[in-house]
Amino acid sequence: MSLSKIPLAGVIGSPIAHSKSPQLHRHWLETYGIAGHYVPLDVAPDDLEQVLRTLPKMGFVGVNLTIPHKEAVMKIADLITDRATLIGAANTLIFRADGKIHADNTDGYGFIENLKAGAPDWDPKSGPAAVLGAGGAARAVVSSLLDAGVPEICLSNRTRVRAEQLQRDFGSRVKVVDWVQAGNMIDHAALVVNTTSLGMIGKGALRVPLDGLRPGTVVTDLVYAPLRTHLLETAEEMGCVTVDGLGMLLHQAVPAFERWFGQRPEVNRATRTAVLR
Repeated sequence: MSLSKIPLAGVIGSPIAHSKSPQLHRHWLETYGIAGHYVPLDVAPDDLEQVLRTLPKMGFVGVNLTIPHKEAVMKIADLITDRATLIGAANTLIFRADGKIHADNTDGYGFIENLKAGAPDWDPKSGPAAVLGAGGAARAVVSSLLDAGVPEICLSNRTRVRAEQLQRDFGSRVKVVDWVQAGNMIDHAALVVNTTSLGMIGKGALRVPLDGLRPGTVVTDLVYAPLRTHLLETAEEMGCVTVDGLGMLLHQAVPAFERWFGQRPEVNRATRTAVLR
C-alpha cells in the first residue's frame, strides 16, 4: 500500500469509549507493519449520514458500526451485501473509490467462529437455542444459527414487537417468547445467547432467571465489557460451557481489516492478549 496516503478506519457508536476495536486493529497494524490508523468515533444518530459522507474525504477507507447505528445505516448505504440485507443490519462499511458506501455484516461470521473456538464440541443440531434480544446483533446471530442448522430458536425481547418482526423475517423455526417468560425458554436450550446490552458496563443488569441452566449447556454473551458478565459467571457455576463475547469481536473484524488494509489477520493468543491490556 502506498505511503502517499495513509489509510484510516474506525468504529462509530454512541457510546463508544468502551470499545476494544481500536486496540485490536492497532495490534494488527503493528503486527503486519501497516501504516494506518483506526480510531473510535462517538456519533449521535442524527449526525450519522453527514459523518459517513464526510469520512471518505478525510482519508477513511471504511468503518465499523455498533450500537445504535447497525440498522439505521441500511438506509444510508449505496450498496448492501446479500447477508446484510437478510440480517437487516450492517456492522462494516467500505468506502469505495467511486465514493459509494458499501455495507456488509460480519457479525454472524464472527459469532460462529467464536463458538467454534470456545465450544468446539457444540453441535448446532443438538437442540434449540434461546436468544435474548432482537436488535441488529440478534438478527446476525439468528441468521447464522439457522444457517448452521439449529432446529429451533426461542427468541425473547423486552419489546415483543421487535421479536415478532424478526420472526416474520426469518420464518417458523423462530419462536417468540414474552420477556417475562424468558427464563422458561432456557430450560431446554442447548445454547443460550445474550445479544442485548444488558450486563454491559454502564447498562442495566440482565434480570432473566437462570435456574433452568443445565451442566453442558453452551452459554455465550455478546457483551465483553466486562469480560465475565453475571450471565457467564452464573452459567459457569452451574457447570455450563461458557464463551465470552471478546472472541466474536476478534473474528468479526478479520474480513473488515482485510478489505481495508489488504492483509488477512490471524486471531490467536497474542491478539486476545493485546486487546485485554
